[in-house]
Amino acid sequence: MSMVAEIKMAIEKLSPQERCELEALLHPWPDDDWDRQMQADAEPGGKLYEMMSVSRKDAQGDKLMDFPFAGRNEVKG
Repeated sequence: MSMVAEIKMAIEKLSPQERCELEALLHPWPDDDWDRQMQADAEPGGKLYEMMSVSRKDAQGDKLMDFPFAGRNEVKG
C-alpha cells in the first residue's frame, strides 16, 4: 500500500477536531477581518454570545425548536 493510501485511510479515522487541526496545518490561512469580527462577537459581551448561551441552555434542557422555514420548502403532511 502506498504512503498516500495509508494517509487517506488514517484521515478517515480522524475526529472532526483532528480534521480541523490537519486542515489548518495543510492550509494555514491567516484570519481576516470577518474571522476576527466573528471571534469578537462570540466572546462574552459580543453580539452572538448571549444567543449562544441561551441556545446551549435550551439544548441541555431539551427545549429546542424546529427552525421556521417561512414558507419555503415546507413539507406538508
